[in-house]
Amino acid sequence: MSGNDVRSAADALRAALGDCQPRVAITMGSGLGGLGARIEEPVEIPYTELPGWPLPTVVGHAGKVVAGSLGGVPVLGLSGRVHMYEGAEPARTVFYVRVLGELEVPILFLSNAAGALHPTFAPGDLMLISDHINLMFRSPLRGPVHEGEDRFPDLCDLYDPELRGVVRETALQLGVRLQEGVYAAVHGPGYETPAEIRMLERFGADAVGMSTVPEVIAARGRGIRCVAVSCLTNYAAGVTSEPLDHEEVLEVAVQVQDDFERLVAGSIARFE
Repeated sequence: MSGNDVRSAADALRAALGDCQPRVAITMGSGLGGLGARIEEPVEIPYTELPGWPLPTVVGHAGKVVAGSLGGVPVLGLSGRVHMYEGAEPARTVFYVRVLGELEVPILFLSNAAGALHPTFAPGDLMLISDHINLMFRSPLRGPVHEGEDRFPDLCDLYDPELRGVVRETALQLGVRLQEGVYAAVHGPGYETPAEIRMLERFGADAVGMSTVPEVIAARGRGIRCVAVSCLTNYAAGVTSEPLDHEEVLEVAVQVQDDFERLVAGSIARFE
């Protein structure tokens, strides 16, 4: 997708936001679908009203921007994203990140659903991402350089240490159980085989999912600070004898929704 597409969407979104300048953007993926209801004085903009904006097709991804205030902080909630397994090229999955860059949003808080690999992690836990392993084998920065984007960004500390510290402290204060670990990103849409899970464990992964990594790389290219939390919705393949089911993912995400939303709202209020 071209820089003109990004600028057109950014211009349309800027016009809809008026005087609101978001301080934090929130990718409201699995487990955070209800966060939009907590945003005060919301302005909702369907993706269909933003030129060139990719439309999600997965259940639980509403497909709209919700702008307003959360804990006194101006925010931009992104209800739904597209994934590579939907047929999207990496550039389409990070389209919204490049729009955030045009809008000069300094912080991006991402969420996702993931399978637990670490032996002490369980479905219903939240996991703060400390680092990732990109097994999608694609970079969203491949191709022409977009204006304002770093061609060769440093990928150390992709998940901002200061923001992660705030999320940890907030979890302690709220009594929210929060794990921390390495997220492995795979292409999907099929779940991993038990052999692949054993490989990921040896690679040092603590959880596995099908999103987030392209967006974080693109955000680094634009100088946007990132923090991300996974909702561990299931055990990864082979960890138990139970078959994997997307309905289970959705059910567990609903069960932890309140804690997840409180953690995000409480953390954002303390971001600097």
